[in-house]
Amino acid sequence: MPEFKDNTAARRFEWIENGATAFANYRQDGARLIIPHVEAPPALRGTGAAGRLMEAIVDHARKADIKLLPTCSYAVAWFRRHREASDVLA
Repeated sequence: MPEFKDNTAARRFEWIENGATAFANYRQDGARLIIPHVEAPPALRGTGAAGRLMEAIVDHARKADIKLLPTCSYAVAWFRRHREASDVLA
């Protein structure tokens, strides 16, 4: 079963699926989190895992009342395709 976690020590969100980990690095800037990099390992590429990671990040941001500022090209494109998630954008 896939697992989402906020790995605060590494400052990244992780999506663990089929023994592989997709992740999104973040850094805090005041009350918002900047997402400069999203990556899926080769085993998860093309499976939608990075999109599921982004959905989990949005869910986490809503629950924790956090605003996100994506700077990674993948994350920016994901938010363009998922306007319903714009409420978490800084």
